[in-house]
Amino acid sequence: MGKLYLVPTPIGNLDDMSFRAVQVLKDVDFVLAEDTRNSGKLLKHFGISTPMFSHHQHNEHKSVAGAIQKIQEGNDLALISDAGTPGISDPGFLLVRNCIEQDIEVECLPGPSAFLPALLLSGLPCDKFHFEGFLPHKKGRQTRIKELAEKECTLILYESPYRIVKLLEQVNEFMGSRRNMSISRELTKVYEETIRGTAQELLEIFKEKNIKGEFVVVIEGKSW
Repeated sequence: MGKLYLVPTPIGNLDDMSFRAVQVLKDVDFVLAEDTRNSGKLLKHFGISTPMFSHHQHNEHKSVAGAIQKIQEGNDLALISDAGTPGISDPGFLLVRNCIEQDIEVECLPGPSAFLPALLLSGLPCDKFHFEGFLPHKKGRQTRIKELAEKECTLILYESPYRIVKLLEQVNEFMGSRRNMSISRELTKVYEETIRGTAQELLEIFKEKNIKGEFVVVIEGKSW
């Protein structure tokens, strides 16, 4: 029986790719990728010619069955996402769970992830934190923000450029305009940026800002 490897990939700077990650991707029989076009560029950059198949949120249930079969036939598989560690706000959980249920060995390599650098750059307490990932776009979003507002630990969210102003408006409304926050974008890339301030200050900045890139939002926990 084969094995599943979870392989983190750079979130921007290709120099963050580890030697071990490159070697595993060269050695396995197949690579499962969230987007084969994006990952194809990464593999080509590091001289990796391993056959690749798609594994994303729209085909995940079907893809898991095929992946399990390949592993049971003796093939080693590596799972990668577009950027960062697979399974963190990306496909991966279902495959890992099914492998465990089938007594298939799973190995996870350490590596890049966007939320930890953003947390450390925020200047907010990082001894206890809650990682939320992406909030619901519509249904349940407001309810979830109200629930998060009661947590006393530092909060970490992912947000797109299309909803960052909306998020800041909701933080101001449901968590308070004086909550300290940090917003990081383009981490490890040329135009990496982290902006810190209160919820009100950041809302004013981002209403006027030309918004691009994906964001990691770090929010101060509730203080009594």
